[in-house]
Amino acid sequence: MIVPGIMGSNLLDSVSGRSVWGLSAGLLRKAWCRRDGMAALHLSDDERQGRLGRIRATGLLSVPAWAPCLKGLEPYGDLVEAVHAVTADSAAVLEFAYDWRLSVAVNGALLAAAARRHLMGWRGHPRSRSDYDDRPARLVFIAHSMGGLVTQAALAHAPDLEPDTRAVVTLGTPFLGSVKAAVILNGNRGEPLPVLPKSRMQALSATLPGVHDLLPGYRCVENGLDVERLDPGTVEAIGGDRELAEQAQAFRDARMSSGHALPAHRAVVGVAQPTVQSMSICDGVVRPQFHAFELNTDRQLARDRHGIPIRKDRGGDGTVYRDAAHRSEGHARSVAYVPLQHGALARNSVALRYVRAVITEYEPELGPPMGDSEVGLDVPDCVAPDAAWWLRLTGVDNPAGIACSVHEAETDRRLMTPRLQWRDDEIGAWVTLPEPGLYRVRVNAGANAPITQLIMALESDEDD
Repeated sequence: MIVPGIMGSNLLDSVSGRSVWGLSAGLLRKAWCRRDGMAALHLSDDERQGRLGRIRATGLLSVPAWAPCLKGLEPYGDLVEAVHAVTADSAAVLEFAYDWRLSVAVNGALLAAAARRHLMGWRGHPRSRSDYDDRPARLVFIAHSMGGLVTQAALAHAPDLEPDTRAVVTLGTPFLGSVKAAVILNGNRGEPLPVLPKSRMQALSATLPGVHDLLPGYRCVENGLDVERLDPGTVEAIGGDRELAEQAQAFRDARMSSGHALPAHRAVVGVAQPTVQSMSICDGVVRPQFHAFELNTDRQLARDRHGIPIRKDRGGDGTVYRDAAHRSEGHARSVAYVPLQHGALARNSVALRYVRAVITEYEPELGPPMGDSEVGLDVPDCVAPDAAWWLRLTGVDNPAGIACSVHEAETDRRLMTPRLQWRDDEIGAWVTLPEPGLYRVRVNAGANAPITQLIMALESDEDD
């Protein structure tokens, strides 16, 4: 079972027959720049009341995509191919596309039903048992990002699936949520005139249960000398929907109190990338912070001798902070740390090798332990074409052996190789993109897996 993350399924408007998500780079850019370009994705009052069907999921994301704050969303073709390569027959694999706008609970119930149908169908297939293993087939869930929460909800919704599940592999799943969701709901607040379509993303996300399900559930709001959890009233104050926040919190609290652990859970966790881990809020404006807060053994805030909470940068995958990606109800059976960006976790060759290994019941080493030498990549959310911007590397003190390149996102054709240099005690490169469009930045650092991130170039006058 392959379960994608948020915005990881193509969506079709059943009324108009038009694709509303999973667009080509050119159409996607135009959609974000039109005032009504994302209107079809807004959850309607009928849909909030459970009358669904207007929007239909048609398959996993097959082309690169981009959204403000979430940045790049890579397609799932490589993951699908990797899974098919180690399964007995194509009938053994189900790609579970779903309407990611809806709540995790709704999609979890749909996944539970689909998983049971798929398992029963595969067990009746002539190739479901091999000559050397006559045991009945069982499920293996491969879930990226929010797909891990949907998988968790499916197994909680249908407990009878657990004994029929051999393993669950999650790739960058925000079990404890992500501060990025709060940043998205805050939109353009605190910024000068908007140059990016963040206001469209905020207006869309404020209607979506799926985004509210991704809000952080851990203590992440710095308030003086205390650190608090994000409550529904505060979510409303920063731009979210109170009712959706209340529903998300109730669902998360029920999940946390159940003590239910995913069966044979393996978590692939991105590290070494600059990642928002906490925040402060001033006059309704979210101020992202790139540090978490230390806890004592009794799970209380650790403080220095002056009573100030101790901060520590734990990093992550650029979207999900490191400790939020595996600290679910019961720790994962094993955790594999890889220095990758969130969107590339389901596409990178190292992560795919691990997925294949779990399916074939052999777990390889993913490389040397994580250390200060792991390379991180930091690029802007969006840039203007023909304007220079700074590509920043972290975790390195010497550019030797590191190469950067910029590619067209859809074709992966290399366009340029920026020259790395020192600037203000950091290593990076100046980059200028030639025209509006979606691009992929790639960083190769010796034997380590390449780090990639998608970036959108928009004309300043397109946002109208």
